[in-house]
Amino acid sequence: MKRLTLSMLSALLMVFSSFSNAQSHSCPDYFSVYSAPEFVKPAKKSFRSFGNTMLSWFHRPFHMVHDELVKEGSSATIVGKFDYGSVIHKDLENEYVRAYIFGTGQTDWEYVGRYKTNSDGKVYVPVANKVEGDYAVKMVVEGDLSEATGYLTVVKPGRKTVLFDIDGTLTLNDFEAVGDYLGIEAAATHGYAEETVWAYVNKGYQVVYLTGRQYWMAKMTRDWFNTKGLFGWHLRTDSNAENPVSPQTQAYKTAYIKHLINDLELDIVRAYGNADTDIWAYADGGIAKNETYIIGEHAGQEGTQAIDGDYSYHLTTVVADTPDAGCSW
Repeated sequence: MKRLTLSMLSALLMVFSSFSNAQSHSCPDYFSVYSAPEFVKPAKKSFRSFGNTMLSWFHRPFHMVHDELVKEGSSATIVGKFDYGSVIHKDLENEYVRAYIFGTGQTDWEYVGRYKTNSDGKVYVPVANKVEGDYAVKMVVEGDLSEATGYLTVVKPGRKTVLFDIDGTLTLNDFEAVGDYLGIEAAATHGYAEETVWAYVNKGYQVVYLTGRQYWMAKMTRDWFNTKGLFGWHLRTDSNAENPVSPQTQAYKTAYIKHLINDLELDIVRAYGNADTDIWAYADGGIAKNETYIIGEHAGQEGTQAIDGDYSYHLTTVVADTPDAGCSW
């Protein structure tokens, strides 16, 4: 089976969109983000600090914009994190960043505002209520025009959702992220993992990547999505984890699942993982064991559903037989 590239899949989704009268309502709009107009950067300005100028000269930017999910009718706060150096991660302090947004219902990039980073290298960008859909949020450092992009997803209650862990679940093992981070190679995926994710997107489901990766790995994770042609959002990294292996991963995942279910009222119909902490976090969060699919050494444990080997058989049986999410493209 030939693997589809991201551009091919996007084109396929665009074709599906012409048949939107088959269901009662249209799926949330991914297409605007994929077909965003050219982004024109603002004028470059000097850094406020010579130390930050030096920082930008000798270290590559490692910025990130954290994805957000909000319920329709609610405002959002988008967090940008700016630092330099893949090892030192020196925060960019007291410098100005400009924020822009583009997505559903828009015809061009909208300027949101100018914000100064705090002592943690962060900015907090308020976004007024947006209609259901998806939006790219781009932030640009004035001093060197380095940038980062994240995503805002606005959902209605009851949105059907599929949740994926990343390391060991989509990738072959829990340690391939290290190779990505060091720039050695892009982490390999289980066979047909990408096709499985895209199958749910094509069926109209909201995809959530809930990973124990640390917040400072968000940039390379986004780059990995692009390399692998994976659908690229909603990505949730652990904003409190500083070390490569956090002892709080299970609690963090459980808390976020409860937020998705109780606060955003998402209907999480299925979840994928590989670790025993995934099994316990999903169960504690309220996801049924008969819709919890585990790949790897813990497959089928604690009453979960096993994925053997790669995703090929699972894709052509379980995923193929899964009904659409109740909307149409």
